[in-house]
Amino acid sequence: MSQIGAPRGRTCSRSPRSRTLRSVATLTSAVLAVTVLAGCSSDDEADEAPAAAQDNAPAARDRVADGGTLRWAVDALPTTLNTFQADADGTTARIAGAVLPALYTLDERGRPRLNPDYLESAQVVETEPKQVVLYKLNQQAVWSDGREIGAPDFVAQWRALSGRDTAYWTARNSGYERIEKIERGKNDLEVRVTFAKPYADWQSLFTPLYPKQVMGSPNSFNDGARTTLKATAGPFLLKTIDRKSGDVTLARNPRWWGQSAKLDTVVLKAVPRADRATALAAGTLDLAEIDRSAAERIALALRDARAGRNGAQAAAAHGPGSAITPSKALKSWALAHGSDDDKAAEVKAARKKNQEAIARYASAQDALAKYVVRKSLEPAYTQLSLNGESGPLADERVRRAVARAINRQELAESVLGPLGLPAKPPGSHLALEGQAAYADSSDALGGQDTKEAQALLADAGWVPGGALQKPAGTKAGSEAEKEAEKKAAEKEKEKEKEKGEKAEGSTGARKAEGSTDAKKKGSDSASDEGLYIVGDDKPGDRRAVPAPVIGANGPESGTDVLAPAPAAARESAALLARAEALDTGTGSGARAAQSVAKPDRGVAGAYAPRGTAAPVTAPEATKALGKDGKALSLRFVLPSGPGSESLRAVGDRIVRMLDAVGIRTEVTKVSDDSFFKDHVASGDYDLALYSWPASAFPATDARPIFAKPEPASDGSLLVEQNYSRVGTDRIDQLFDQAAGTLDEEEARELVRQADARIWAAAGSIPLYQRPQLVAARADLVNAGAWGLAAPRYQDIGFKKPESSKGAERNR
Repeated sequence: MSQIGAPRGRTCSRSPRSRTLRSVATLTSAVLAVTVLAGCSSDDEADEAPAAAQDNAPAARDRVADGGTLRWAVDALPTTLNTFQADADGTTARIAGAVLPALYTLDERGRPRLNPDYLESAQVVETEPKQVVLYKLNQQAVWSDGREIGAPDFVAQWRALSGRDTAYWTARNSGYERIEKIERGKNDLEVRVTFAKPYADWQSLFTPLYPKQVMGSPNSFNDGARTTLKATAGPFLLKTIDRKSGDVTLARNPRWWGQSAKLDTVVLKAVPRADRATALAAGTLDLAEIDRSAAERIALALRDARAGRNGAQAAAAHGPGSAITPSKALKSWALAHGSDDDKAAEVKAARKKNQEAIARYASAQDALAKYVVRKSLEPAYTQLSLNGESGPLADERVRRAVARAINRQELAESVLGPLGLPAKPPGSHLALEGQAAYADSSDALGGQDTKEAQALLADAGWVPGGALQKPAGTKAGSEAEKEAEKKAAEKEKEKEKEKGEKAEGSTGARKAEGSTDAKKKGSDSASDEGLYIVGDDKPGDRRAVPAPVIGANGPESGTDVLAPAPAAARESAALLARAEALDTGTGSGARAAQSVAKPDRGVAGAYAPRGTAAPVTAPEATKALGKDGKALSLRFVLPSGPGSESLRAVGDRIVRMLDAVGIRTEVTKVSDDSFFKDHVASGDYDLALYSWPASAFPATDARPIFAKPEPASDGSLLVEQNYSRVGTDRIDQLFDQAAGTLDEEEARELVRQADARIWAAAGSIPLYQRPQLVAARADLVNAGAWGLAAPRYQDIGFKKPESSKGAERNR
C-alpha cells in the first residue's frame, strides 16, 4: 500500500444547521467582465463523477447480517442534540442523521434526493403570485410516541427558525425567514408552504425535522433538546447518553416503517483521534476516522499478514525490535550477566521494558490486521485565507500577488499524491468536482506565476530596497542640512542656559536623565508581546525601533479590535470544536502551550521577540521588498497541536513559495484552543490555513462566508463567517439572485459567476480537497469513506458469513 499521509487542517462549519455534504457535520474572497470570468461548464462537465469515488464496501441488504453492535468513534459527546444551536457539533449531526427525519439526503455527487421514507413527493406547485411548495408525506411516517408527522411539526420549526421570535437561540435562519405561511393541504398528509419571496434552496429546509415538542416553545428549543429528545422518527432511537463512559447508544426503532435497520445498536464512543490507533488495536472500535500514523500502522499490519508474518516478526522488522542488531543483542546480554551488578540491573530493566514494548507492538499489529483503511476525498477543502481587513493584504494587488506565488498543484500533490488520491486543486470555492454547480473559475485569478506576482507587488509599491527608503514627505538635500543646523544651534543655546543652574539641580537632572535611559533600555528589551523589531535607524547605529503593533487585526491595525458579529460570535464558540473534530483530533484537551517560530534571519549581536520579522539591514535590505521604510512581512498563524504536523508542513511549503517572490512571513504557532477563537474569528492574522465543508446549497450556505463585511453600530465590523474580511456588493447580489430564482440552471450560473468574483478578489485560495481516511473492520459493509454522500444508517452492518456451498460457488 502506498504511503499514507495527510495534513489535518482546520474545518469550519458553515453553520450548525448547514446542509453540508454528509450528515456527519464537518466539524472547519477586481474582476473583469463576469461573463468572461464565470467559466461556464457544459452539460457533460456537470455530469462528471466526483474526483474520488466513495469507498464504503457497498453490499446488498440480503448480504448483510441481521443484528450486531457497531462501535463508531466520535470526537466528543454532544453538547447539544439540537443541530440548530450554535454549539452543535459533528456528533450532534451524526445522531440526528440516525434518529430524525431527513426530507432530502445527498447522493454520491452531493445532489439532494427526495427521501421516500418521509415523502411521497415534494414540488413547487405555484410560482405566481408566490412560490408554493406542496409536501406529500409518507402516510406511515410517525414519531416514536405514535403521533404522525405533519403540518404542526413544520409550523413549529418555521416559527422557531424564522428569526421573528428572538427568544429562540438559533444559529442562523437562512430560508426560514422567507416563508410567509404554512398550511394543511387537502388532508393531514399534505403540507403547503408559501414563500414571501422565491427561494431556490427550498429543499434545504426541514432537514432534520424536529417534533413540535422540541420546536414549540423557546424553553424546549433552548434547553429541552440539549440532553434528550422527546420524540424521534428514524431507523434508530436515542437510547442513552452516558457521560461517564463517553458513549451514546442508539437502538433499532421498533416503530420504524421503512427498511429495518440491520444493526441492533450503534454505540458512538468518544475517542480522541490521537488515541484511536490504540483503541483499534484493543478491539474496542469497529469504525473510526483516523490520522496518518494510524493508517500507516494498519497498512503495515495488512502487508505483514498477507506475507504470512505474525506480530512478533513484524515487531522485529519495523517495530521496537527493528533497531536491535545481533551485536547489540549480544552486548546487552553480556552486560546483563556481567560482574557489574549496578550496570546489570540497569540493563536488565531496560531489556524488560524493551521486551514489553515489542510484545505490545506485536499484539497490536496482529489486532490491526483485522481492519482495512477506506479512503476517499472528504466533502471539504483546505484554503489559504488572506485577511484583507488591514495591513498589506488590504491591497488587492498584494493578495493577488500572494495567490500567484502559490503553486496549488504542488501543494495538492504533496498531500494527496502519497495516498493515491486525485491531486487536482479545487477550481471553485462553492462546489466540489462532481456537483452540478462546479466550474473551474480559477482563471479569474490565474495560476502560479512568479514574474506576475512580482509585478503586482511592484505596482503596489513594494519594491526591493523599499525598506530602506525614507517615508514620503521626508526632507532631503540642503533643506534637510539647514534644518539640522538650526536644531543644533538651538541645542547649543539650551546648553549655555543650563551652565548657570545649581549643582543639586544639575544632579537632579542627571538622575532624571539616568531614569529616562533606564526606561529606554527597558523598552528595548526583548518582549513576547511582539511590539518591537530590530532594524537600522542609520548606518552603523543599530538600535531597537518600534514596529507595527500586532493587534487583533494584524500589522498596522492600530488600536482597532475587530469584533465578529453577534451571530458569528456565537458560532465561533462551536467553530473550534467542529474544527478539532475534523482536523486535529485533539479535542478540548489540546495543549495550551503557544510557541512562536524563530525568524529565518537575524542580526549578530541584536535581539528581538520571537516571531517578529527579521531585521532590515544592508545588504539584505536591498533585496527584501519594502515600501516607505517598512519591510513586507505577513503574519502566518498555524495551529501547534500534535495532530497538525502535516498542516504545518503545508505551511512551510507556502512560506518558501512566498519567499521566492520577496514576501517574508512571520510564522506564529498557537494552541489549538485559540487558533479559531482568538485568531481567525477575531482577525488576528494575515495568513491562515483552515477548511470549509462543501454544500449542496451554496447560494444559502456559502453566502455568509463571502458576504461583504459591514460596519456595526458599535464600531466593530460585522463579518458573519467571512473571516478573510474580503467581499464586494456584486458578490452579495449574485448570491441573492441565485437564492431567489427557481430556474436551477440559472441559479447554478449565478453561483459560478459569484465564484469567479470571489477568485478575483483573492480573499481565500482553495488548495486541495481534504483526504478522508477511515479504519473499518474488514467485515463491516455499507460504511467507510462516503465521500459526497450521506450515510444510510439502516443499511450499515456486518457481512453475512459465506456458507460452504456459497464459498465453493465463488471459487
